[in-house]
Amino acid sequence: MATSLKYTSKLANQRVLVLGGTSGIGFCVAEAALEHGAHLVISSSNQEKLDRTVKRLKESYPSQTEKQTITTHVCDLSDAVSLDANIQSLFQAATNGGTVKLNHVVTTAGDMLKRPSLEEVTPEIIYSGMNVRFVAPAIMAKYIQKYVEPSTSSSFTVTGGVRSHKPAPGWSVVSAVGSAVEGLARGLAVDLKPIRVNVVSPGAVHTELFSLFPKEQLDAMLEFFRNSSVTGTVGKPEDLAESYIYLMKDQFITGSIIESNGGALLV
Repeated sequence: MATSLKYTSKLANQRVLVLGGTSGIGFCVAEAALEHGAHLVISSSNQEKLDRTVKRLKESYPSQTEKQTITTHVCDLSDAVSLDANIQSLFQAATNGGTVKLNHVVTTAGDMLKRPSLEEVTPEIIYSGMNVRFVAPAIMAKYIQKYVEPSTSSSFTVTGGVRSHKPAPGWSVVSAVGSAVEGLARGLAVDLKPIRVNVVSPGAVHTELFSLFPKEQLDAMLEFFRNSSVTGTVGKPEDLAESYIYLMKDQFITGSIIESNGGALLV
């Protein structure tokens, strides 16, 4: 008699929305959720990237994608004026107009943060730094109440960062944004219950964003990150994806922060 799988089947046939799912950590979260049997809704600000992502997933997981659905929807979180309408449209599309419920929402979406010196700080820089990482998740929360299954088996996971706890010189505004995300998640864990709300706080993770730097600068950065960790390594998106999957599966965790940083806070 076959043994029923209690652990790896926890996400089977659940509906997972991943914002920022076309690259880096978000893409690996989408991969991992697919491996665990989930149906995917992937969002990004660019339809071409979404199409490439679906093609990539279908090529890597032909048997899963025959049985599990992958749908996409463009949602620009950087557009502050249309942010509320864009997010509402996303949740409508992700739930077929509200006819089905989501089980999990994950946002790994980010943009290139400016790191101004204190002399250069302006309200506009602060607002722009908060829009994708803090304001957008706060707006998502009001739609989560309507479009996500109200159960402790459901979750909303947001993304912070190690600099909230270990600021580097010149990172005051960035550290403040990360700290605000953590405070938001704790508040939402109370306001959205029984839906669970948690934070993943990554350290240095080698994603496609690193390709923006010249090789000499990139090599120096990676060496710095390796020396700034206990493990002597730089994180991989595949490693971080495990944290998000865990937060979806553990129905007894909420209002918490999962840190995956190679021990950077100990160095």
